[in-house]
Amino acid sequence: MTRRHILLVDDNPDDADLAMLALQDSGVLNEVVWVKDGVEALDHLFGPVDAGSAPVAATRHELPQLVLLDLKMPRVDGFEVLKRIRADQRTRLLPVVILTTSSEEVDLVKGYELGANSFIRKPVDFDQFSAAVRQLKLYWLVLNEPPPVDHG
Repeated sequence: MTRRHILLVDDNPDDADLAMLALQDSGVLNEVVWVKDGVEALDHLFGPVDAGSAPVAATRHELPQLVLLDLKMPRVDGFEVLKRIRADQRTRLLPVVILTTSSEEVDLVKGYELGANSFIRKPVDFDQFSAAVRQLKLYWLVLNEPPPVDHG
């Protein structure tokens, strides 16, 4: 199996840097593609859209092996990204892990209701964050058997 990339969706550059450093520190060899908000995430997954919401010429990227999705972002939030991922035949089985600072129970419940595979609160401390990422790597990138790329 070829090693596909990880899509990191987070509007906070410090959190994104911390996540990428923790992934690198834990030995993740997958390329990490960072996008800064939900619009960029949807463009990456489905290709950009024009003003009339029609997809522009096929510039869609290969699907990631895993999406690490923040919730609270400008323009399009993580919940809407998750809704669109689950609504599309091409991406409905894509593993999505919510990685957020939110401690709101309503966010946890809504994330699972919309089809998140996992919900992880970002630890503030780098060592704790690295430990969480090592567990994430072990499960989602080593143990988990992903759906085939062409499942639709």
